[in-house]
Amino acid sequence: MAFSAAVLTGGRSTRMGADKAFVDVAGRPMAAYPLAALRQAGAAEVLAIGGDGARLAGLGFTFVEEPEPGRGPLAGVVLALQASAHELVAIVACDLPLVTAAAISALVDAATSSGADASVAAVAGRLQPVLAVYRRRTVPTLVAALEEDGALHRALSRLQLKEVELDDGSAAFNVNEPSDLEALEALRRRSTWPAGGGR
Repeated sequence: MAFSAAVLTGGRSTRMGADKAFVDVAGRPMAAYPLAALRQAGAAEVLAIGGDGARLAGLGFTFVEEPEPGRGPLAGVVLALQASAHELVAIVACDLPLVTAAAISALVDAATSSGADASVAAVAGRLQPVLAVYRRRTVPTLVAALEEDGALHRALSRLQLKEVELDDGSAAFNVNEPSDLEALEALRRRSTWPAGGGR
């Protein structure tokens, strides 16, 4: 089934102290890794939601500007769903450089086969709402959640979910602050990542 994809690139990056999308990871901007994984998984389009539009377009994204920057990941998910061409939309945060095409494909397959509102990655039972596939039909529900609360993890309680436990939890490893880059380097040394641009 054809699907769209979006990388959330508009966060404030306060803990990192620099735009996370462009933090150097093994010689490439961090946002380049989810972009490559989504392309390898077969995404029909890959949007970048918020951030530095010119630089993101230079990486190969289709840029979508946030009308109200800084409202958080739920606002980014809503905007991605509204801007996408397909009913299924894979969402990945820009700070997941170890995300794999296999993980994304598993989420797409789960969403397709289950008919759920969203298929969400889980690591040891903990949901990862910025590594998920959402259906565009959820926009009204998510807009209501955004207006009432604004928290993505609480918005999930309004949706019918299909949880997808990841075989490799490192696919959901997120880089929030400089110290996380050290842990990322240790993971990188123990693996073949990055291979082919997206591990």
